[in-house]
Amino acid sequence: MTLDLFTRAESAAAFVLSQTALRPQIGLVLGSGLGAFADDLTDAVRIPYADIPAFPRSTAAGHAGQLVIGKSGDVPVAVMQGRVHLYEGYSAAEVAFPVRVLGRAGIRALILTNAAGGINVEYGQGALVMLRDHINLQGQNPLTGANDERFGPRFPDMTYTYAKRYREIALEEANRLGVSPHVGVYAALAGPSYETPAEIRYLRTIGADLVGMSTVPEAIVARHMGMNILAISCVTNMAAGILDRALVHEEVLEVGRRVMGQFVALLRAVLPRMMEEVKKTG
Repeated sequence: MTLDLFTRAESAAAFVLSQTALRPQIGLVLGSGLGAFADDLTDAVRIPYADIPAFPRSTAAGHAGQLVIGKSGDVPVAVMQGRVHLYEGYSAAEVAFPVRVLGRAGIRALILTNAAGGINVEYGQGALVMLRDHINLQGQNPLTGANDERFGPRFPDMTYTYAKRYREIALEEANRLGVSPHVGVYAALAGPSYETPAEIRYLRTIGADLVGMSTVPEAIVARHMGMNILAISCVTNMAAGILDRALVHEEVLEVGRRVMGQFVALLRAVLPRMMEEVKKTG
């Protein structure tokens, strides 16, 4: 008999928790080229996705494909070192399943990161952008199908998808670190082909500052489960037509590596303050 989604998420969460004594309340999803943050966690346990029941396996370059549970300073965290995408052949529900598992394992606040193409011409390569909203153009929603009230309501509100307080904290810490932060709207497309210049003109017209192939299914499921979200994009390339040159994935990974120091410093600075906010909410 096929197990329902809730039971599969519970089983995977129980397995994850059996591997460590830590009980983190903050989770992170690290995008293309941004996985190095997880390498420096202390008291860390590394669990390959292949070992976690029902967990999808990442096939994209720049995604290590393991869940790392450890401490950043004094803050316990659960870190997805890589994610899966629609373009790998997964459904939106499968893409977001790891967030279901994190939620059932006790995660209450989620940091989503990604490598994105810059549409807003004020951004440069390597810019860090805090998301205030998104546009879902992937043609799928992870909540499609029967709703399980144990996860959340049938029609979850998405007005406050990205927590304003977390965004304020991230902006304050970025400024303190000497990083010039931005705030923007992320458009999610299915990929894997990069967008055409005409598509980028369209996205700019409808209000997008960035474009990528991830994050939105995870954000929808996280809000469905009542998690608060901080999302940070690293602008690893300017989108098609902004600069007169072709787009290549190697450039995405290289820029990710180049800004890793700033990115890791920002996450380390943000986490203790996010932990304080989690404690305030009881």
